[in-house]
Amino acid sequence: MDRSQYLTVSELTSYLKQKFDRDPYLKTVYLTGELSNFRLRQRHQYFSIKDENAVIDAVMFERQFRQVNFRPETGMKILVVGHISLYEKSGRYQIYVDRMEPDGLGALYLQFEQLKKKLGAEGLFDQIPRPIPQFPKRIAVVTSLDGAVIRDINTTVRRRYPIAQVVLFPTVVQGDKAATDIARQINRANQIGNFDTMIIGRGGGSLEDLWPFNEEIVARAIADSHIPVISSVGHETDTTIADLVADQRAATPTAAAELATPNRLADVLMTIQDDQVRLNNTMKKLIDFDRKQLQKQLQSYIFQQPSRLYENYAQKLDQLTQTLENNVSNLVKDRLNRVQQLQGRLQINSPQHTIERAQETVTQLQNRLLSSAKNSQQQRHQQVTSLIQQLDSLSPLKIMGRGYSYVTYRNSVVNTVKELKSGQQVSLHFNDGKATAKIIGTKEN
Repeated sequence: MDRSQYLTVSELTSYLKQKFDRDPYLKTVYLTGELSNFRLRQRHQYFSIKDENAVIDAVMFERQFRQVNFRPETGMKILVVGHISLYEKSGRYQIYVDRMEPDGLGALYLQFEQLKKKLGAEGLFDQIPRPIPQFPKRIAVVTSLDGAVIRDINTTVRRRYPIAQVVLFPTVVQGDKAATDIARQINRANQIGNFDTMIIGRGGGSLEDLWPFNEEIVARAIADSHIPVISSVGHETDTTIADLVADQRAATPTAAAELATPNRLADVLMTIQDDQVRLNNTMKKLIDFDRKQLQKQLQSYIFQQPSRLYENYAQKLDQLTQTLENNVSNLVKDRLNRVQQLQGRLQINSPQHTIERAQETVTQLQNRLLSSAKNSQQQRHQQVTSLIQQLDSLSPLKIMGRGYSYVTYRNSVVNTVKELKSGQQVSLHFNDGKATAKIIGTKEN
């Protein structure tokens, strides 16, 4: 068997990844589908894109996801642009998303709906409208310095209620910086504080042109205003977040100026007609939109084949259940083995065994002590007997018993004849007594 013909899994996966990365058709892929398994994470986003017959894993890194200007939700139809590659660790191919936008609904409209839902949940649209003063002295107008809005408002106020003073707070009404500037001028008018009514707005335009009035910063500035606000943004059929938060909404700048000044009967009738037209248009628009949404939902695979919605989840649940059972079984086995090991160690190190070994040691030491003491006593007894015998053999009395005696002079033993002199009285000691003698003479050998 030639092992050189066999590839490792890593080598095969690396080869396939190079195939994906070098394929020119996979470097830029435009993909549409339904967003699945999406859960908002702090940094990189991991999810799936699927249709009725297939699913593909997707990754969108933090830097690219920051450019997404709507909130993705599971089940949403999306359009993505990215490249296809293979993740070597799992061996699965996936799309790396560079751009994402909703499919069917425009991104700005989706942002509008999401902000509308958020502010509605906070109750900004449910606040009791502040009454518009019927006879204002000063009217603040937040709009562009150049444009028909301020001219229409001035003309209408001069015609209807010329004693009212109109004060312009010029602002940018279009572009990236417009929302911040609009909010700043609203706050500035409130800081001055001596205005009866405020009109904010601009002329008509596309949704992109009117977008600054759909920004959260403008909506909160209107909601926090102490001055009653009349919103006049776009045309009659245009509705912005600013319109929903304001105390009054006017279809045109002229209508806003009429709302801010005293009404006549003709004006009231005209306002009623305007409201009726606007209401009919709004209801028609909402009904058409809801009908389209309903038709789209009815065509969704969830309604066509609802069982498919649960197939993957049921399989995943079975896998997780089996994994949990295996983990619990292994954990119980590990704990039992650990308990048995501890029991064995406990038996080995039991105090009872230590005491028994100590008692055996004490018994052995006692026996050795008794044996050593007995042997020592016998040795001492033998030594004493031997010494007594030696002492007895050397006793003077025993020598004297054989006929020997010794001489003392003045209680001192006389060892030599030189110690004696004629005429000395000495004592003679015998085995059975003593005698007194007198030295008559001496002779040395």
